[in-house]
Amino acid sequence: MNERIAKLYDQALVLESNGDYVAGELDPVKFAELIVRDCMRMCEVSQVSLLTHGLREQSYGASNAKQHISDWFGVEE
Repeated sequence: MNERIAKLYDQALVLESNGDYVAGELDPVKFAELIVRDCMRMCEVSQVSLLTHGLREQSYGASNAKQHISDWFGVEE
């Protein structure tokens, strides 16, 4: 598992403690949502980078991709 996925996995763990030890159980819905949000964030980063380099037309593609991902998976920003 790559480092980024491992971090998202850790964020999706639901931890329970009984005083002696801590156990974690993965919340699969939260894990999936975190992955989708990360993909949307990468579209945003690409859009900003393209705009910074004066590539306005190409930046619309990144913006549209982010919106399509959001719509497809039903995840809000």
